[in-house]
Amino acid sequence: MSVLSELEPKKVFYYFEEITKIPHGSYNVDAISDYLANFGKEHGLETYQDELKNVIMIKEATDGYENEPALIIQGHMDMVAVSKPELNIDMKKEPLKVAVGGAEEYIYAEGTSLGGDDGIAVAVGLALLDDETLKHPRLEVVFTVNEETGMEGAAGIDLSMLKGNRLLNLDSEDEGIFLTSCAGGLRANIDLPVKEVSVPAGATLFELEIGGLLGGHSGEEIIKGRANSNKLAGRLLQGFDGEVLLADVDGGLADNAIPRVTKLSVVVKEAEKFEKYLEEFSKDVASEFHAKDPGFYTKVLRKTAEIDSDVKVYDAANAIKFVFTVPNGVQAMSADIEGLVETSLNLGILKMVDSGKAVHATFSIRSSVESAKKELTDRVICLAETFGGSVKLSGDYPGWAYRSDSPLRDKMCALYEKMYGKKPVLRAIHAGLECGLLGDKINDLDCVSIGPDMKDIHTTEEKLYIASSRRVYEFVRALIETK
Repeated sequence: MSVLSELEPKKVFYYFEEITKIPHGSYNVDAISDYLANFGKEHGLETYQDELKNVIMIKEATDGYENEPALIIQGHMDMVAVSKPELNIDMKKEPLKVAVGGAEEYIYAEGTSLGGDDGIAVAVGLALLDDETLKHPRLEVVFTVNEETGMEGAAGIDLSMLKGNRLLNLDSEDEGIFLTSCAGGLRANIDLPVKEVSVPAGATLFELEIGGLLGGHSGEEIIKGRANSNKLAGRLLQGFDGEVLLADVDGGLADNAIPRVTKLSVVVKEAEKFEKYLEEFSKDVASEFHAKDPGFYTKVLRKTAEIDSDVKVYDAANAIKFVFTVPNGVQAMSADIEGLVETSLNLGILKMVDSGKAVHATFSIRSSVESAKKELTDRVICLAETFGGSVKLSGDYPGWAYRSDSPLRDKMCALYEKMYGKKPVLRAIHAGLECGLLGDKINDLDCVSIGPDMKDIHTTEEKLYIASSRRVYEFVRALIETK
């Protein structure tokens, strides 16, 4: 039975619900891609599906709109698929359980992420293509894959069949805010070798947890100066005046998320001295971040002087020094736009890998200035190699530069003010969008990004707001029909 069938616009929420029935986390996009390609063929549209599983559908202009500029509508089909730990669900195979909450204010998925980012773009695109009453110029609808994991779809897509150079990206989460530029970025993966050693006689094993932090998206929240649990782990280990051997470390979930919890297993000879140090460390950090991260804690999960014979410990001094020394957070603010972060990096993941042979660190590096992004990347590489580490870069995407001359933006602003009696907010963001990559493929691309209100994307608390989705669809539909 349909859950969203009574919501308006019916076609938007019909297609959104259909999408939630198809597992479509990043790198699990074959089924959703085939669904979209079949939709295009069934509706008689010029349809392309490439080897990466990107899908493009083209609908020729209706009578009277043949001379209007073609409009590209774009979003990504993959979602961040996460579930609550206690939920027994295979998100690679099972559908989402969508529901309506908050007195029918929003849609959510029971126990999992919803995929409103960017399922609503797909639903809006399909609804527009399925609307035979819509008067429109040539519509070129582009759905990319694996945006959430490095924008691989946008990087590899062939757009040579498109005629338009005006692109409406539907991958934003704040209604009434028109995004006009964004930072570029990349992922740096670093392996720092460690050396297995014997457990010292009389040593004590401590299992620790650094947590209670607010975290957040490293593009949006990095400016708030919140604590990074992985960086705090490096600070804790480097700051102890005594020998510390590492048994395990596990912190963070994604390169572009500020880590909230890091767990450590360490072996020390001077247990009493270490415990006193932990107390002092916790007081200092709690005081330092009392306003930014009031929930911070460091706690001992387990302490044992009888260490099992199968416990492996490592001299990880160089890895610890690297984590402690490497920069993190905001590195520069924009000289052009007040309050906008220009350059930053985030140590998102820290863990033991390769059966304990290395400590692995993953960074998200961002900048709206390409030369600054390169300089920061080179600095991280240099530091990693100084401490014996190896570096692999991936997911490099360009920034999206602001256009002073934008006919699409001007048209959208005028229409928004006419429909809603107020001007939209024009904003640049430090987070990444596919517009930069697509701009490298389309000459003189004129692009704006919008979307309905969403909260807690990429989490099990994700919400897509119904009335906002309706208004955004109505705005896009009016934009298409406006000459």
